[in-house]
Parts: sequence; structure tokens; C-alpha cells
Amino acid sequence: MSDLPSAEDAPTANGMPMLGLGTWENTNPDECENAVKTALEMGYRHIDTAQIYGNEAEVGAGIAAADVERDDIFLATKVWINELSHDDVVESTQESLDKLGVDYVDLLYVHWPAREYDAEETLAAFDELVEQGLTKRVGVSNFEPEQVREAVELSDAGIFANQIELHPLLQQDELREVCADEGVEIVAYSPLARGEVFDVGVLSDIAEKHDASEAQVSLAWLREKGVTAIPKATSEAHIRDNWESLTLELDDEDIEAIDAIEQVDRRVDPDFAPW
Repeated sequence: MSDLPSAEDAPTANGMPMLGLGTWENTNPDECENAVKTALEMGYRHIDTAQIYGNEAEVGAGIAAADVERDDIFLATKVWINELSHDDVVESTQESLDKLGVDYVDLLYVHWPAREYDAEETLAAFDELVEQGLTKRVGVSNFEPEQVREAVELSDAGIFANQIELHPLLQQDELREVCADEGVEIVAYSPLARGEVFDVGVLSDIAEKHDASEAQVSLAWLREKGVTAIPKATSEAHIRDNWESLTLELDDEDIEAIDAIEQVDRRVDPDFAPW
């Protein structure tokens, strides 16, 4: 691998850095704060959290501790399904900003189209938050094609991104096509299939060919597809390994081999999911 890429050299999609740090299940306060600080000082500029993760304060502490200006960071959080009525969206988002210690987020997601979600009412509240400058962009998460189309139609601010589980074992072809048609970016959570990519022979062969890791191969494949990835990592070694994926260039043969993987393994499947 070559030298670590700089933040300035990292690819972006409509102003969103295409490789970020995910913080799902990073609930150890010191570990979470340190991971965010380490990632930012390594070059990451995209940090993703959520109300339900219970770590917005620690994410905010990591941002404050890092030697990186707030305006250079693309910060995203998500409104939980219990908080999706109009007034709860507004109130809970302000609480999120207070915990994060920031005046705004760059992207605010509807975490799931579930429980208190009412497309018209919920998205109207998100539009108000954009008007007030509390978020720069509106996103949705775990939306299926018909829900993406409905949200695009109803949102005055526009739907910037759909955050979904996406990796070589869950390629989401139809959903990627719909989002492309609607001008919606895709952000992949669990882009390493929660570690399962390390046991996929196709990925291991490509990793060996390039003297890379299976994680780097998966992240490079997503980037080739125009997808932003937010792998969770806590140790400096894993944060670095993921960042180094930006230096990996897969060839057409590699891409075709990954595209042809038939194994399907969805890792996140709660009973309130829309599928």
C-alpha cells in the first residue's frame, strides 16, 4: 500500500466524503471518543452516528478533541423511530445537536420508515430543520424503492441520501438503480457485512492479488459503484486499514467477480423493517 491519502485527496459525492467512520455499537465512551478523534486526524472527514446509538455526546467529544475544524467535517445523525412525529423530530434533533456540541449537522436521516413515521408529517418537520439551518441535508435510511420515491416526491428540501445495508453479500441492485434514477446518494452501513467479508473466497483471492485486506476490497468495490461507505472501526489499526482502501484500484475482472457473488447475507433485519 502507498502512503495514506490526505483528506483533500479523498473522493466525495456531492460534497459528502465517500469513506466515513461508522459508530454503531461503539458504546464505550473513551473508545468512541478516541475512534472519532483518531479517524479525523488520520484524514476522515465523514462521521456517522444516530440517536439510538447512545453515543452522540462521545462523538461530539471526539470531534472537539480532534485538530480539525468543525466546518471541514461532514457529520450525520439519525432520528429514531419513536421520535418521528413532527414535534418530536424538532425536539429530538435539538437534543442531538446539544449532545454533539454543534450548531448543525450536515445530514439528518429518518432512521427507519417505522413506528411514528408518517411520510408527509415527518418530512415536513425535516424541511423545517433545513430552513432553520439545523441540518444542511435530509436523508432517509432503510427505505425500500417505493418509500424512496414517496419521500422524494414529498420533501421540499430534497432527499440527499438513503443509508442502507450494502456489501458484496447484499448488493441491492434494484434499490441502487432506483436511487440513481431519483438522484439520491447511497450510503452503505455494515459495508463489511459485520466481518463476514473475511470469509468469502472471491474477496480473499482479490485481496491476495492486490496485497490488500478483504475489508479494503469490499470498500473499494463500493466506491467503484459510486456508493459511500461508513465502516465501524474502533482500533487505530482498523481505522487505518479502512482508510487505506482509498488507494486500492480494482480492475474490471475484480469487479465482475464480486458482482457475480450469489451468496446473500443480510445482517440487519429487525421486525419493523419494511422488507
